[in-house]
Amino acid sequence: MARRSSAIGRPLFVALVAIAAAGPLPAQDLPQFGDELYRPRLRQPGKDVMWLPTPGAMVTRMLRAAGTTRDDIVYDLGAGDGRIPVAAAKDFGATAVGIEYDGQLAALARRSAERAGVADRVRIIEGDIFKEDFSRATVVTLYLLPDLNQQLRPQLLAMKPGTRVVSHLWDMGEWEPDDAFRVEQSDAFLWIVPARVEGRWSLRDEGGYFEGELDLAQQFQRIGGTLSIRERKQPLLGAYVQGEYVGFTFIGLDGGVRSVRARIDGATLSGSLRFSGNLTPITGRRR
Repeated sequence: MARRSSAIGRPLFVALVAIAAAGPLPAQDLPQFGDELYRPRLRQPGKDVMWLPTPGAMVTRMLRAAGTTRDDIVYDLGAGDGRIPVAAAKDFGATAVGIEYDGQLAALARRSAERAGVADRVRIIEGDIFKEDFSRATVVTLYLLPDLNQQLRPQLLAMKPGTRVVSHLWDMGEWEPDDAFRVEQSDAFLWIVPARVEGRWSLRDEGGYFEGELDLAQQFQRIGGTLSIRERKQPLLGAYVQGEYVGFTFIGLDGGVRSVRARIDGATLSGSLRFSGNLTPITGRRR
């Protein structure tokens, strides 16, 4: 996967200095990439940084961590030679789109999709990841530097709740990953875009027997708050948001333990209230 950055981070800068000091590597020490029309060089300079492809084992693990299926639309930001879009289509049955700034790499990626027999499910866009629209994605893959991840973070968080984001090597700063894994001494991270649930919600069951005011605070996928029932405020226990779903447990006025799980749809929610093994439909609206 190609990597682009407007500023080279210190670890990469140190590595580049070391490479330069050591001098050029013998050609026979470098693996061969590309085809008869174009052979990109490992660590070749791009618009802002050198090109480093994601290893095949990591490609597979990233797509598997995202739970990729034929129902997904995978966008690879910085597609390089197209290995992630091709693998998403060929091995997981997904529709895939790669965005690559370098025209020769983009053309190579298109040929790779044709050779793999998945050109009908893979589209390669020659463009800038900060200018192209990838809002349709259900899975986003990245191999970018930390500053690029930080720049993309607001856009990723604004995507549809439940969208999976997988990054090779670099994290998202304060946005903690939902999962992390390692392949051949290289790290990767998974995030599930959370619904925006902060604020005050009015809750009630369909029979009108339960009514409450839910106050939620949120920092990425971490949430907490209180539930007020008849002006008595109860702390939420085990509150969570995962994708488009929110859940929590609370102690009722009678001392019984109850739990709520609901799906968020903008300013409304719908789900169920569980008590003593019984489920009661519940709805809510953000105030």
